[in-house]
Amino acid sequence: MKIVGKQKNSRMCYICGMENKEGLKAQFYNMEDESVMTKFYYRTEHQSFPQRVHGGLISAMLDELACRAYWVKNPTILGATLSMEVKFRKPVPYNSELLGKGIIVKDSSKFFTSEVYLMDINKNILSNATINYIKLPVEKIADADFHTEMCYLIQDNIKEL
Repeated sequence: MKIVGKQKNSRMCYICGMENKEGLKAQFYNMEDESVMTKFYYRTEHQSFPQRVHGGLISAMLDELACRAYWVKNPTILGATLSMEVKFRKPVPYNSELLGKGIIVKDSSKFFTSEVYLMDINKNILSNATINYIKLPVEKIADADFHTEMCYLIQDNIKEL
């Protein structure tokens, strides 16, 4: 699927923060079908049981994908997670390339719902979730300037995922 745009990365977010030494440094792309996708991998330090990624870290990536799915339509809207229903379908390995995908399935003036997927490189679904958000202005979420925090727009040569 073709990439139509690149989303910004933050400084310290665990999922997308480029200055977070423990984080994933995932980069997110707006796709031609109005979804968001990322290609990333967890490392050994992200394990729960040997050879398995911790479920909380899987959930964190799904949560990030869900909010970023809305940014495909409007990158200025922020949301706070209201609920998430996660299904862990297969063990998620670390040190393996993975794909994440999110798409908006419901949108109103105050709320939105995303469907998100974590897949192996062959697009087998390892985990998925339905996540509900409330739309909030940045000052209701944090004192920091969101647009200053989301400062990294890394250019790369990826054209498709």
